[in-house]
Amino acid sequence: MTKARNGGIRRLLFRRSLFGLFTLWVVSLVVFLATQALPGDAAQAILGREATPDRLAALREQLHLGGSLPEQYLSWLGNLLTFNLGTSLAGGVPVSVAVAPNLINSSILMICAALIAIPLSIGIGTWSALRKDTAVDHVTGIITLVLASLPEFVVGVLLVLLLATGLFHLFPAVFVLVPGQQVWANPAQLVLPVLTLVLAVSPYIIRIMRATMLEVLDTQYIQQARLKGLPERTVIIRHALPNAIGPVAQVIALQLAWLIGGVVIVEFLFRFPGIGFQLIDAVTNRDLPVVQALTIIIALFYVVVNLFADVITLAANPKVRTAR
Repeated sequence: MTKARNGGIRRLLFRRSLFGLFTLWVVSLVVFLATQALPGDAAQAILGREATPDRLAALREQLHLGGSLPEQYLSWLGNLLTFNLGTSLAGGVPVSVAVAPNLINSSILMICAALIAIPLSIGIGTWSALRKDTAVDHVTGIITLVLASLPEFVVGVLLVLLLATGLFHLFPAVFVLVPGQQVWANPAQLVLPVLTLVLAVSPYIIRIMRATMLEVLDTQYIQQARLKGLPERTVIIRHALPNAIGPVAQVIALQLAWLIGGVVIVEFLFRFPGIGFQLIDAVTNRDLPVVQALTIIIALFYVVVNLFADVITLAANPKVRTAR
């Protein structure tokens, strides 16, 4: 029986991994075709009217603009699979070198937001479910509904007006990074970007957690645990929470995947030196190798996070683990 369960889990994860690889291939194809769809000569558009023929020829070779469209794509894809991301047209350095520091900065920003948002949302959602139809529950529902309806840039602007430039002057309105300094060197500058992301992703998790917890609390095994005289804290922590986390894991994964997209707007709003700000800058400067690399990195993050959510769901849900 155990071998059958493990085999079912491995088959499911294998299928999801294949689907993730297929998704990455589709993204690579779309990114390449979008690059090729630029009006006019891409090399001429990047270098401008003053470009010399030698520079145009060198850039066309770097961007694999020679040969047929399939040949160009296969050449670019081959370099991508060997982690040869090319050279940044704006900085003149390898893309991996240009992207790595900003990738680390964005990872720190998203990890901080996730470490705060996930336990906070689970706790508030559980607390709201345990106080169903009370004033606390109604206030929590209204606040989460309002926050869920606001775009992240609106939340960010409101936080800047409230905590940086308007009523209170507690935190910097924009991020200022001294060359050679790490982003965590001045924690006060991280507060507003992290808080914006937390307020953007938490409402959805809180509402789903509340609804799932209410369903779990109405099940027979929870009622039996209470009839056995178990303390309410034991019933919630050992019996209710593990069964409620499984369905919520998918929502958490979707919100974590959203972070990599939402971070683009948040980083641009607060001038945070991450991949979101770099992506907008690369699009503005038509730095195509950087745009292509960052797009693939974002897609890879989506795939990995969703695969991780599948693993959590399998671990938390016995029905899914035993399904064939």
